[in-house]
Amino acid sequence: MKLNKKHKIKMLDLFAGCGGLTDGFMQTGLFEDIAAVEWKEAQVKTLRNRLAKKWNEKNAEERVLHFDIQREDELFGGWENDPDYKSSKGLDFYVNQANGIDIIIGGPPCQAYSVAGRVRDENGMADDYRNFLFEHYLAIVDRYQPDLFIFENVPGILSAAPHGKKVSEIIPKEFLKKGYEITTNLKGAIVNAANYNVAQNRKRVILVGVRRKSFEKTDIQKMLDDFYQTILPSHRCKRTLTVKDVIGKMPSLTPYWDQEHHLKKISHSTPICGVTWHVPRYNNLRDMDTFKLLAEDLESGRNEYDSKKIAELYEKKIGSKSPIHRYHVLNPNEPSTTIIAHLHKDGNRFIHYDSKQARTITPREAGLLQSFDMDFEFIGTRGNVYEMIGNAVPPQLAKALAESVVELLVKYKSDKYA
Repeated sequence: MKLNKKHKIKMLDLFAGCGGLTDGFMQTGLFEDIAAVEWKEAQVKTLRNRLAKKWNEKNAEERVLHFDIQREDELFGGWENDPDYKSSKGLDFYVNQANGIDIIIGGPPCQAYSVAGRVRDENGMADDYRNFLFEHYLAIVDRYQPDLFIFENVPGILSAAPHGKKVSEIIPKEFLKKGYEITTNLKGAIVNAANYNVAQNRKRVILVGVRRKSFEKTDIQKMLDDFYQTILPSHRCKRTLTVKDVIGKMPSLTPYWDQEHHLKKISHSTPICGVTWHVPRYNNLRDMDTFKLLAEDLESGRNEYDSKKIAELYEKKIGSKSPIHRYHVLNPNEPSTTIIAHLHKDGNRFIHYDSKQARTITPREAGLLQSFDMDFEFIGTRGNVYEMIGNAVPPQLAKALAESVVELLVKYKSDKYA
């Protein structure tokens, strides 16, 4: 993969979160972050900090726009003295300053497309505003006309149909109106992060959009088949990482079983180490006893606690029934289950496999399972950090995507990129 350019590939990150996608792209050394947009403050602070300290990006404080992407006129032209978002020159300023951009990356928040979310919501989340954030992503792509875009989301987007309109039919048509093609084989665009150096089974839809005017002499569907069937798979890891591979060497945390500590809302020791965020949330004695019991069951190999028995245990412990599988111990010899933003509420589905610790995973462990580097600094409350990690694109998956995108551009648009 040789990128013979005077300048790096210029990218714009939308719905950037704390920067999982951006970080993976930056790790290649082949991309320049022109600007990013995110509306949650803790995520914005985290991304600004990472770009400035890790990647030595100038003016990260200004170029990571803290703003509501639905306010398009101000987003493009700038705003002043907003009580929530302060002031900014707007996206147009930074894109024009860079003489345009080559690629847009990102994806609207996925909860509205989540099958689990639709099951829980009485209206199937048809009225959730996040269903319509795609329209703003589309507007930005249309305005800046990059050669490519990367649109990431949950597989549930392929079956979502707010107000009876299938999203999987809307998206290709709307992008085509703006001059972009995506693959006609949408199921072939589902990627599992576990295949790309992420110790986690995490399936996502990765849509690559190709600008027709940029590739006029190319059969774009064949180009996309090449990306999904050959280029991206060539970056798969040789061995699937397990939970123990990435968090097995983290310092152990000693549980406290005495009332004195629990009256102070302290359930575990704090390790003396240089690792930030390796402190679990407070777990009460009832929960700790449950975590210990379930981890011991996995350790022993008995595996007595199937879904039915776990439901019975939950009812016995809590005093009420639950239609959802409430507890899960992470198997040390397998990839983790999907890390989700619900972690900011509780970690019951992410119980540490070591029964002696009787706890759920720490924010740092969640970050490692999501493939964030140990030196990644998360800024915010514990809840903020769990949420931003759960919503992020795993950086190692993003890196594989970035390397694959470069190969695609070099191969099919050599006049500009090779």
